[in-house]
Amino acid sequence: MVGLCVVAVLFLVAFLSPILANEQPILCRFDGGFYYPAVVDLIHQVPGTSLIIQKQRPYRLATFDFKREFDPERGDWALWTPVRYGPREIAAEPLAGPSSRHWLGTDQSGRDVLSRMVHGTVVSMKVGFLSMGIAVILGLVLGCIAGYAGGAADLVISRFIEVVMCFPPFFLILAVLAWFPPSIENVMIVIGLTRWVGIARFARGEILRIRETDYALAARSLGVRPAQLVLRHLLPNALAPVLVSVTFGIAVSILIEAGLSWLGFGVQPPDASWGTILRSGYENLFTAGHMIPPACVAIFLAVLSFNLVGDTLRYVIDPRLQAERA
Repeated sequence: MVGLCVVAVLFLVAFLSPILANEQPILCRFDGGFYYPAVVDLIHQVPGTSLIIQKQRPYRLATFDFKREFDPERGDWALWTPVRYGPREIAAEPLAGPSSRHWLGTDQSGRDVLSRMVHGTVVSMKVGFLSMGIAVILGLVLGCIAGYAGGAADLVISRFIEVVMCFPPFFLILAVLAWFPPSIENVMIVIGLTRWVGIARFARGEILRIRETDYALAARSLGVRPAQLVLRHLLPNALAPVLVSVTFGIAVSILIEAGLSWLGFGVQPPDASWGTILRSGYENLFTAGHMIPPACVAIFLAVLSFNLVGDTLRYVIDPRLQAERA
């Protein structure tokens, strides 16, 4: 339950990041008009909404600074976000320590660390879920083919899985990323293309077991097509162990992304991620060590919470574990 609560908080922080940490207000009155720039940023996180709701001027002009143009005598007012700084905004002196204005201090460029921590949650959640989404698709397809078809297909796919598993995942990811420019998209794709082997093995084993059950044999005797049999009858019953593997995989993906960003192969400044914050703290260890603890705590809590959720799922799904604890 604790792990699930932490995961829910991470989701909320990631989704609500535009109204939690932003250099623009949630709602404001400026020069006689009402605007809601941070809310528009929040809505634009949903794909396709940018075509429906356009960002209002002047809040998207690069030269406009609402904090300087704000004039109370003109009747202007604003409802600000809890953290009044954007993740890329140069808000104060570089490497400033924690204060009442900057609760976690600033980095080497003068950007607010707390704002970057909030928006770094978005990167971690995206990498964790989208990379495992790629891994699930690839792993289920190959695992189902190997488990149901058997024969040469099973032999080739199984040997390919074993070859991929021979390489340490992190170093394999580093080797692949060396050929591509560092970006969050490339990180997600490469992690997904290297984390599918465990899912494929689980799917193959479950399909091998289920395909010989009575209802699967009855469906084949009735002339059900192989694709329909796998998709409608076998695969749904094989997803339980896969879901557990995916939950643990999300935790590993978050940790890998942080490591890649720390090494300079992942998210690049000025974009925010927990790994880049950790790197900034390491580079200024003796002058700005205040950046290291928040990033370490965030990574630790995220990885621990997803592992706890995975353990809970495994306990709920596996009746043998329930019998042992009974």
